[in-house]
Amino acid sequence: MKYDISYEEYMEKVKLGILTESGNCPVIPLLRMLQGKWKFEIIYELCMKDAIRFGELKKNIDGITNTMLTSSLRELEDDGLVSRKQFNEIPPHVEYSLTEKGKDLLPIFYAMTKWGFKYIP
Repeated sequence: MKYDISYEEYMEKVKLGILTESGNCPVIPLLRMLQGKWKFEIIYELCMKDAIRFGELKKNIDGITNTMLTSSLRELEDDGLVSRKQFNEIPPHVEYSLTEKGKDLLPIFYAMTKWGFKYIP
């Protein structure tokens, strides 16, 4: 199946089960990559900046712990959605940014934004 299908084609085929050429559903792996309490918020913060340091990211996500932020960032990095760049300076620091694969999620966030404006007061 071609991956660039129209919304109309999607609506026709979704009830039949959309499968990749490998025979798996293309949505489930993405949902697994993004599951967890913090990953959407982390990606959203990374959408707004080209690069962001750990401390600023933590400050912008209310309630997240250092451990959860580190863990979530590692998982997003392992999935190829987030890039980590370490600067060997004094003091040392790290910046995070979206990879091209991560930036390809931006239309999904755009659709979610439109839905939010429509349904959330």
